[in-house]
Amino acid sequence: MEAFLGGMGILLDPFTFFMIIAGTVLGITVGALPGISGSTTIALMLPITIGLDPVVSLAFLGSIYCAANFGGSITAILVNAPRDPSASATALEGYKMAERGEAGMALGMSAVASAIGGIFSVIAMIIAAPLLARAAYSFGPPEYFALALFGLSMCGAVGGDSALKNLIAAAFGVLLATVGIDLTTGVERFTFGFYDLTDGVSFVAALIGLFAVGEMLDQATQQMGKPSLLKMDAVRIPGRKEFKKCNRSIWMGSVLGTLIGILPALGATTAALISYNETRRWSKHKHEFGHGSIEGVAGPEAANNAAVGGCMVPTLALGIPGSATTAIMLAGLIVQGVRPGPHLFSEQPTLLYAVFSSMLAANLLYLVIGLGAAKLFARISLIPPALLWPAVFVLSVIGAYGANQSMGDVWLMMAFGVIGLLFRRTGFSPAPLIMGLVLGAMVEESLKQSILIFGSDIVSGFAGRPIAVTLLLITAVGLLGPVLLRAVARLRQPAAAREA
Repeated sequence: MEAFLGGMGILLDPFTFFMIIAGTVLGITVGALPGISGSTTIALMLPITIGLDPVVSLAFLGSIYCAANFGGSITAILVNAPRDPSASATALEGYKMAERGEAGMALGMSAVASAIGGIFSVIAMIIAAPLLARAAYSFGPPEYFALALFGLSMCGAVGGDSALKNLIAAAFGVLLATVGIDLTTGVERFTFGFYDLTDGVSFVAALIGLFAVGEMLDQATQQMGKPSLLKMDAVRIPGRKEFKKCNRSIWMGSVLGTLIGILPALGATTAALISYNETRRWSKHKHEFGHGSIEGVAGPEAANNAAVGGCMVPTLALGIPGSATTAIMLAGLIVQGVRPGPHLFSEQPTLLYAVFSSMLAANLLYLVIGLGAAKLFARISLIPPALLWPAVFVLSVIGAYGANQSMGDVWLMMAFGVIGLLFRRTGFSPAPLIMGLVLGAMVEESLKQSILIFGSDIVSGFAGRPIAVTLLLITAVGLLGPVLLRAVARLRQPAAAREA
């Protein structure tokens, strides 16, 4: 209780509360900007937060994370251009409502459903994260190795449509995690004589390069038409009639979003799309879908914001990123010297409850700000890319250099920017690479420690650890299950169909 009250008490600190407000406004703004997502913004802001107190830093980044999802819904409804991928489901119904003059109601329902989903997930996070961490106290190096492998296997569902490409990107990230001096043997690995690589690949440079610079290079080669903004009435708070109609979809989206967010690697976009499908399935007004259904706005918006809190559960409790954005925040924790995982609950409980309280405050703040200034934020989407992206590049260079005051990190950022561009052009996603880079150190260190514990009898050693065996079996089923199911389905087809 003392830690909980201490965490909630950060809202009374003027500077921390100002940073939460700043993060909320920035999150809504970037959610509406063309091409800039919440993950890109957090990567850009990471160098700025390194010099701050970890509590203030996490409060600021968590506020951006919460608000960016809602910001994407503004342009999804008014411009039919969802700037954040998680708002793509909202655009299906929200823009239809705006076309028939109900933009104000769509935005009002979006803000309220987002806030309800976000607050629900934060409450679930407060309950679930300590329980999960308490269970993880029995984890040793073998269990952490199996858990890290499970997290890497979930990378197949992150980002692009090809699970194989996602896993290849994650494996490349694990390879990059081995760069630098091995602390066990003192041997330099893959440094190629560059002093800047002796401490490993800089998280900050890699994140900024892959997300910000890679996106900038990709969009610089595209012809981007100027979006048109629909006329809108004043944002309207949904009344009793609308709430009665959308009550089921909001709570269904909140529960689905939280549960999907807790599963590593699925994230807000998956939660929003699944919630849209389920809302349509259980709706009493199926005929309205595709023509501007307010339920089709409420369900996905509740789900994508609920997934934010859900994603933070495995990130904080186990040190396993729940999404690409939480992978960046996890890297920020590591840079700050904070060790995520179950020990965080006993060593720095106030820090955790500070994260909870800041996310709770951010959900309430973007409800107020979104209802009051949605039209203003929508106009941000009309900023020409020719002005936007040079500013992003300048911030990227400053951020990469500022972390360690090293030009080597700037060149590393540019190299990762090119990698990010190549990834996007060849169907790979940068998100699994970042997750591989973050989890790679855990895989290597926990495996080394397991070898020291078991010696030459490592197979039987792992076999005697039920939790580790269970996690390894789940990983194997997750990787091999789809392949085996396709093979069985193919064998069941008639011979003529197989030959065709």
